[in-house]
Amino acid sequence: MTQIDLPSPASPLKIGTRGSPLALAQAYETRARLAAAFDLPDDAFEIVVIKTTGDNQALIAADKPLKELGGKGLFTKEIEEDLLSGAIDIAVHSMKDMPVQQPEGLMLDTYLPREDVRDAFISPSLTSIHDLAKGAVVGTSSLRRRAQLLHRRPDLNVVQFRGNVQTRLRKLSEGVAECTFLAMAGLNRLAMADVPANAIETNDMLPAVAQGAIGIERRTSDSRAADMLAAIHDQQTGQRLAAERAFLAALDGSCETPIAGLAELDGTTLRLRGEVLRPDGSEAISDDQSCPIEDGAELGRAMAAKLLDQAGEGFFDWKR
Repeated sequence: MTQIDLPSPASPLKIGTRGSPLALAQAYETRARLAAAFDLPDDAFEIVVIKTTGDNQALIAADKPLKELGGKGLFTKEIEEDLLSGAIDIAVHSMKDMPVQQPEGLMLDTYLPREDVRDAFISPSLTSIHDLAKGAVVGTSSLRRRAQLLHRRPDLNVVQFRGNVQTRLRKLSEGVAECTFLAMAGLNRLAMADVPANAIETNDMLPAVAQGAIGIERRTSDSRAADMLAAIHDQQTGQRLAAERAFLAALDGSCETPIAGLAELDGTTLRLRGEVLRPDGSEAISDDQSCPIEDGAELGRAMAAKLLDQAGEGFFDWKR
């Protein structure tokens, strides 16, 4: 095994992240895992907070759909620029925010153990979507959640709801909506047991592709970062995301299509469930298949092709 030139307090490894409480929690987890793997002190790592376009308060307050604001790249562009320039050594991301293509010169092949993949129903007074009265106002900024909700409950009034966990909870307390939805993973990572949350089973609401997973990006040419990250990579999360992200890439890697996907492992078998919906919830097409784990990405692509074929001409007309 080659000797790794380990970082030190005098020459720390720079970890780039957004500045939201959840993004910082993910960066701290990355630092803790690296420190433990190489028996290093925390100050051998420097957390570098980078403000992204997606963190602009005016954009958040505007409560516009993500696709109108610039898609997934909103949360990654500035971080990836700093990674390419050498201002940071690695970047920590929520994988569900990551485009399926990385900029030339960057690599995304390290994942931490995945958290709870489920969505959370958040309401001060109700425990489930089934408790919502006819015509209730529901807040979400997610195209996927909006479409899934309207598919099951076309009577609901879904309004745009942007911002981090704290911002959304404040909007809820101000009566902007009766409920909202967050990822269970985020609540768990922030240890927010006091939030009025109830997990939604995946049969009721299939999660976003890569939900609950943390990815760590590096420069392709940086063998030192590659060697260090290999020590904390979770293989099972990688296998699951290979299938899910292949499914997403073959369908539409942008934020303009309501897509859900979840891969689960059982022994040597991978089960993949996928769903595409019209944004208004009027139609949903889904599939559920299994294969050997090593064929996961191939299954993801094949499932995407099958759903596109089923959707037929016109299903994605609203994208134009």
